[in-house]
Amino acid sequence: MKCSDTQILNEKETRAGFGDGVYEIGKENANVVVLTADLAGSMKIGSFIKDFPERFIQVGIAEANMIGIAAGMTIGGKIPYTTTFANFSTGRVYDQIRQSVAYSGKNVKICASHAGLTLGEDGATHQILEDIGLMKMLPGMTVIVPCDYNQTKAATKAIASYEGPVYLRFGRPKWANFTKEDGSDFIIGKAQQLSEGKDISIFACGHMVWKAIEAGKILEEKGISVEVINIHTIKPIDTEAIVQSIKKTKCAVTVEEHNIIGGLGDSIAQVAATHFPIPIEYIGTKDTFGESGKPLELLKKYGLDTPFIVAAAEKVIGRK
Repeated sequence: MKCSDTQILNEKETRAGFGDGVYEIGKENANVVVLTADLAGSMKIGSFIKDFPERFIQVGIAEANMIGIAAGMTIGGKIPYTTTFANFSTGRVYDQIRQSVAYSGKNVKICASHAGLTLGEDGATHQILEDIGLMKMLPGMTVIVPCDYNQTKAATKAIASYEGPVYLRFGRPKWANFTKEDGSDFIIGKAQQLSEGKDISIFACGHMVWKAIEAGKILEEKGISVEVINIHTIKPIDTEAIVQSIKKTKCAVTVEEHNIIGGLGDSIAQVAATHFPIPIEYIGTKDTFGESGKPLELLKKYGLDTPFIVAAAEKVIGRK
């Protein structure tokens, strides 16, 4: 399969995929409960609240308390989904997550919206670009960054039966929706190969998967054979899929809406350094905070847009 074979179906918010997913899994599993820190509307959980009010807790602007309550609820067999913006889901409550969830091995699902630069106009204070690093360093924490509405919905449902703490990261804007509607192409811990190629591997997560596909189409028009792989599960990472790809292409670009320090790129580099060292170029923010602006304009300013991926690919091929 080539990148050009991947078609955009429509545009939907990944956070809406979460809302629809938690409602569906709530109908299937009576142990699923949802907590929010004063952001029910932004998290798209209205349907869950309407049909399962007894399984919904409005904590208010008290994120640390929300994590503590969720940890306690797991002792009684509940499967709590905590919901707020990614910045408040991680940075504001890191101590509570570390002590009450990760260290204790509690079955809490930390569901975080409005991540990365594409949050847009809310600016640097809300555009967390460090959360993947914070979460993946916690022992036992699973980190999932789905790429579109369909995949976010599938991931939201899948984590209910996945034992242990999970960090699920998604975003605010409408975005390309191109994975399978039934979610059958999503498996926790298993990378998703979107195109086959022999010249370069492009590893991406979240919103940037579609940007990687766009870059792949441009590169293919230039006669470059591109392998695009969606690393939706950053931890545990699919080492086998990564090594198989880089042994074939012998170079890679990593693409993420996150700081290149501590994010997906570091995880790919660690796999490569351990198993099959190759040249790698990194697309992501470069040790900086964001700023207010329109999502696509911010991606362009901070070097995350499609042309930058194309340029990085051409550069790293030259380094082979």
